[in-house]
Amino acid sequence: MNLNKDTAKKTAELLLKIKAIKLQPSDPFTWASGWKSPIYCDNRTTLSFPTIRTYLRQELSKIVEDKYGKVDVIAGVATGAIAIGVLVAEELGIPFVYVRPEAKKHGRQNQVEGMLESGSNVVVIEDLISTGKSSLNAVKALKEANATVKGMIAIFSYGFELADKNFEDANLELTTLSNYDALLEQAVDTSYISEKELVTLNDWRNNPSTWNQ
Repeated sequence: MNLNKDTAKKTAELLLKIKAIKLQPSDPFTWASGWKSPIYCDNRTTLSFPTIRTYLRQELSKIVEDKYGKVDVIAGVATGAIAIGVLVAEELGIPFVYVRPEAKKHGRQNQVEGMLESGSNVVVIEDLISTGKSSLNAVKALKEANATVKGMIAIFSYGFELADKNFEDANLELTTLSNYDALLEQAVDTSYISEKELVTLNDWRNNPSTWNQ
């Protein structure tokens, strides 16, 4: 996974500032999967803050241009990355599509929504990477629609080893603006968390499925 350290810390700072990411080691959240977690991330919160929304749009767009040059289409993963994906496509002046978790059961039964021509070079935008499973499901749908997926760019990743393996197995390059390590570094530097809480947060990342059972 690729990362620019300065961008990573700045992004982490902004996400903490607006509580898009919340750290609660002593009062864990429960994820939809049933996992107990000391962290909760909802990057849709960024859409309510124009300056932060602009920062993310510009940084994501810059990575697209620097890494992949001119691409044909930006694809957002539903639902969390639809809005930020549209912003990136608008910044670059290129078409946008989004990918549902599964095909619709009615109408045209699309999984990829929008105009996607066969052979298009696509970069996928994601808001958050946990295991990578849903993100790579979107990539699979795009490939089945005969698109060439150049890579994926996300706002934040929890940095799970499982995600690294999933992306490696899929032979897909992942770049993120920030990740869990950068977040913890920023949180310690600004006294957002204590050294004791840091230990708890590291323990969770190492064993997220069994932590705090």
